[in-house]
Amino acid sequence: MIPRRARKAVNQINVVPYIDVMLVLLVIFMVTAPFINPTQVELPSIGKSAAAPVAPLEVVIRVDGSLLLRDRGANESGEVVTDSGLVAAVRARQKTSPKQPVVISADKNVRYDVVMQVMDKLQSIGVARVGLLVKPAQP
Repeated sequence: MIPRRARKAVNQINVVPYIDVMLVLLVIFMVTAPFINPTQVELPSIGKSAAAPVAPLEVVIRVDGSLLLRDRGANESGEVVTDSGLVAAVRARQKTSPKQPVVISADKNVRYDVVMQVMDKLQSIGVARVGLLVKPAQP
């Protein structure tokens, strides 16, 4: 009898069929690419707006907790207000221009909860746009 050798299990993946499939797909894409026409993209045009953007009101929170309200559009130095005075002053200014945004600018040493309390007061009186004013880092 002829001695038979034990078959050894192949422990490598045959990748040749995968390479064949990828080359066929590459050829198909190369042949069909010239037939695809790129579509014309309509870019939006910029029209002139009827009104200039409204400069925001700025609420400055100082380290000692005092509040300062100033209109950035009027270049005023600002007026020191209390919590209730802030609500009244912002309401009065929102009656004349309801779309005017309000930004909060706080010193870096002011506690975050003080900033959130001011933001809550502004949102509770119906200010539509409330934001935080940040100073970019100096290199």
